[in-house]
Amino acid sequence: MYQGNPDREQHNAEQPPPSSAGGAQETIIVVGQEGQVKQPQLERRKGKLASKFPLVNISRNLLLAYQSLGVVYGDLSISPLYVYRSIFAGKLQDYQTPEAIFGAFSLIFWTITLIPLLKYVFVVLSADDNGEGGTFALYSLLCRHAKFSLLPNQHAADEELSAYKYGFAGQSTSSLALKRFLEKHKKSRTILLIVVLVGACMVIGDGILTPAMSVISSMSGIKAAAEHLSHGEVLLLSCLILVGLFALQHSGTHRVGFLFAPIVIIWLISIFGIGLYNVIFWNPKIVSALSPYYIIKFFRETRKHGWMSLGGVLLSVAGTEAMFADLGHFTACSMRIAFSFLVYPCLVVQYMGQAAFLSKNIASIPNSFYNSIPESVYWPVFVIATLASIVGSQSIITATFSIVKQLNALGCFPRVKIVHTSKNVKGQIYIPEINWILMILTLSVAVGFQDTILIGNAYGLACMTGMFITTFLTTLVMIFVWQRNIALATCFLLLFWFIEGVYLSSAFTKIPQGGWVSLVLAFVFLFVMFVWHYGTRKKYNFDFHNKVPLKWLLGMGPSLGIVRVPGIGFVYSELATGVPSIFSHFVTNLPAFHSVLVFLCVKSVPVPYVSPEERFLIGRICPRPYHMYRCIVRYGYKDIQRDDGDFEDLLIQSIAEFIQMEAVEPQCSSSETPSFDGRMAVISKKTVQSTSTLIVSEDFGMSDAIQSSKSLTLQSLRSAYADENPQMRRRRVRFQLPENPSMDPAVRDELQDLIQAKEAGVAYIMGHSYVKARRSSSFLKKFVVDIGYSFLRKNCRGPSVVLNIPQISLIEVGMIYHV
Repeated sequence: MYQGNPDREQHNAEQPPPSSAGGAQETIIVVGQEGQVKQPQLERRKGKLASKFPLVNISRNLLLAYQSLGVVYGDLSISPLYVYRSIFAGKLQDYQTPEAIFGAFSLIFWTITLIPLLKYVFVVLSADDNGEGGTFALYSLLCRHAKFSLLPNQHAADEELSAYKYGFAGQSTSSLALKRFLEKHKKSRTILLIVVLVGACMVIGDGILTPAMSVISSMSGIKAAAEHLSHGEVLLLSCLILVGLFALQHSGTHRVGFLFAPIVIIWLISIFGIGLYNVIFWNPKIVSALSPYYIIKFFRETRKHGWMSLGGVLLSVAGTEAMFADLGHFTACSMRIAFSFLVYPCLVVQYMGQAAFLSKNIASIPNSFYNSIPESVYWPVFVIATLASIVGSQSIITATFSIVKQLNALGCFPRVKIVHTSKNVKGQIYIPEINWILMILTLSVAVGFQDTILIGNAYGLACMTGMFITTFLTTLVMIFVWQRNIALATCFLLLFWFIEGVYLSSAFTKIPQGGWVSLVLAFVFLFVMFVWHYGTRKKYNFDFHNKVPLKWLLGMGPSLGIVRVPGIGFVYSELATGVPSIFSHFVTNLPAFHSVLVFLCVKSVPVPYVSPEERFLIGRICPRPYHMYRCIVRYGYKDIQRDDGDFEDLLIQSIAEFIQMEAVEPQCSSSETPSFDGRMAVISKKTVQSTSTLIVSEDFGMSDAIQSSKSLTLQSLRSAYADENPQMRRRRVRFQLPENPSMDPAVRDELQDLIQAKEAGVAYIMGHSYVKARRSSSFLKKFVVDIGYSFLRKNCRGPSVVLNIPQISLIEVGMIYHV
């Protein structure tokens, strides 16, 4: 049994101490399923660590490895289409010699070996967050092991979630010192968040640049074979394919996943065969270029121009970040199998074969891949290349949807519509607004540049920046989560920062030749994220500073100084503790309020998923006659908030279970705490279903619900609403009290009041807030809040839509926040 203080939020330096609210404190009582005490954290950690290394289920991992080829490795596998052409563009055109080609292949081989194979397969894939990968998974891990988060809505009970703790117990002395330093300085935590947001922006930039890069590269083959086609006609064909690609996104990746995997497999086998043929037929001596000695010879000959050409070499590992970002769909073991035994050898042999061909055909560098294909298989390979380029684009678009979902859950992106496209795989989602924005920007890049060299410069800069940030965050995870020695983690950081820093410095030289596009895209998205996050934090801080004191509520009495009408009022608030100021705004402006009030806080916690058994945290506000409760509904950053049709009923049952538990559990009835302290408990969904305090009966249709209202006007309105919304004609649940003579009369009366309020109807109460900067604020703050944040709030989805609140039962009252 765990008891703590829910006001122990993760406060920033500028946060005020928790409001005493009349000296009352809140007690959290976290109860597991069927009232059992939760497993101690240390034992749970051991169980998690043991589950990380099960006996390998070969058949399952092979199936997942097969599926990962169609989702993850499409982008990485089509890089042979454009790598050599990008390397020998610009100043390196004067060094097109067999020795330079040998050196270029040696660079490609060691880049693929060190970054995707050594760094990602053997290290980064292990830095998962309960099976989830990506930049925000790393950030989430760090925020759970140290107070790095700037989001102020952390709750003490969140730390008792089964998925919350991950890692080793204890802290080394050196890591503790570093942890305290980072926690103490708000600027360091702000810089960490900005670094994470920049990494997310680069992934979104990849989602714009990858489709244009891959499709235009594949279309270059048809221009080489059909010379009568003009450049404009090929570009038009590329744009049509791009439009079709984005138009198919609404169907979901699960419908085409099994189609994509065979395409990538056939593509990989094809390029392996072509590469092996070219090595044997053109120049078997290319095998000697596996030695890093040829890299030294390459730079000795090309010098500065060779360093500048590294921007083309890094395109050979473009798409590697998707390996980690899409980890949640598969397992680390399956992705290691797919890359190590199929993707890696096929790519190495293909690059080797192209180099062998080019060493004897220097003039073919501008169209190296298609010129190296034997004529007898040219058109089949071209068709497979086109399909593979579409598959490659799909993987990064899917990763972009996941990144935006995580940003949205953590309060760093405006609210958008999220469609869950698969009943079986939680992570497969579709976001219409983001999809069409990506399509417009991708078409703009394709039409604006019309050249894979320029697009590749921007593409390479975005990819390497993302890898650079992943290396940094993985190092922090090694120190704070894995508890590795700081010296070992520093060696990892310096090794890969040196390698990636060389490539990144080369990519920065290409900013005037197209690289600026990725910087502009990153700046735009970063500005949107910063403005939304800043406005959200300021609004939350306003609510936190102006919480309603419990003394004020207690002084008003159970009637709250107004008429309490039959029914239940769900008051939505972003506060996880205390009574929001918007409630006093309601009380002073409305003549009546519902007989039962439930303060609802729907929040995201820094874990991927929250199990339904742990979703509801139920508590009481004020003494029993007030009939005021609090419910915190918790979702993970990858959970989808869906309207399952029984939210109201499940919440009522949970409150009833809490009332009953409060009367019988000694932890809930401690004499040391007053009766209005707002006790909270995790009520398991399974517990509610198996040992429900109420008798549940069901019928279907809305006729009873319509006739239950005493108002004829309201009956007609609900009837009209039901006719326009046939989906609302779903099951109706009725609650009854069981015949239990031993039940406490006070508990029975309270449960009876709850049932009567439910029968009278449910209303959802939400503030329609307007956020304004104070008159004394600086010009920059007024611009960010009054223009930027206000624009985003007006043009994103409203909170009632995101929370699936029925409009017929919604009450909104305007309120101005001066921040």
